[in-house]
Amino acid sequence: MDFEKFVFKVEYPNHCIYCEGLDLSIENPKHHPSYEITTKCNLNCIYCYSRVALLNETAPKPGYYGDLNPKAVTVSQYGEPLLAGVERVAEIIEALRERFGDIRVDLQTNGTIDFTELDGLIDIAMISLDVSNAESYKKITGSDRFYEVIENVEKALDMDCIVTVRSVHLPGINDEELVELAERLGEIGVDEHFIQPCSIYEECLGDLRRMGFDVERAESLYEYLRVVYECGEFVKAVIPGCIKVVLNEVLKQLDDIGDLKFVRRNALARNPPQIRRNRRFEI
Repeated sequence: MDFEKFVFKVEYPNHCIYCEGLDLSIENPKHHPSYEITTKCNLNCIYCYSRVALLNETAPKPGYYGDLNPKAVTVSQYGEPLLAGVERVAEIIEALRERFGDIRVDLQTNGTIDFTELDGLIDIAMISLDVSNAESYKKITGSDRFYEVIENVEKALDMDCIVTVRSVHLPGINDEELVELAERLGEIGVDEHFIQPCSIYEECLGDLRRMGFDVERAESLYEYLRVVYECGEFVKAVIPGCIKVVLNEVLKQLDDIGDLKFVRRNALARNPPQIRRNRRFEI
């Protein structure tokens, strides 16, 4: 498939189904409901919004955030939930299903901890991984756990759930490595490679620049989509649903696909705000 066809046909991940971001008529769309377990993490990723929220004291308290009739719940959007223990995560998921019935449960994890005991309890496993080798992994995360993550991705493929590897595009740092990673993910049979553009927080910018991060390219929709396209040669590469629906509108206004080079996104972000969903209860 050539680049133009890919841009028109690129899909969003299963995780984005039911998200308000798919509806452009909603002025201030909210993320999925989530159950936040802990703000602690065993990694220290150089771009992480959760780390910035902790620094600025806007990270959420443990508990369920969202409406009381959810179709999908994420566990969780801040911190590494499995640090609370796999048994504790299972207990929370079971309680959520008992309360809400037939919901989709998406586990969001950095993949450093084996979670195969959750087989049958989760519907989507979203495992964060941004690079293709151990050396780069240590530079970005501050931890030497690359092979543990790869092993846990492979273990997850035997579970009864969709396996999504979620990567953040860091232009100037991991462009080529994302493609190398995509090739590896395609070989082992990962369901989706969910590639997100980087949101740049002031607190992270210095570390990013020291590693070669290119702010100008981070603002280019074309540069981002080119990388996703190259990854799509090897694996099902998908983009956030909220970007997909905006992209559809942008494409309607372009005379030529090359005009995407002139479309910019605002990559600079302010401190992550407190979750714009009501905290309802804690399990």
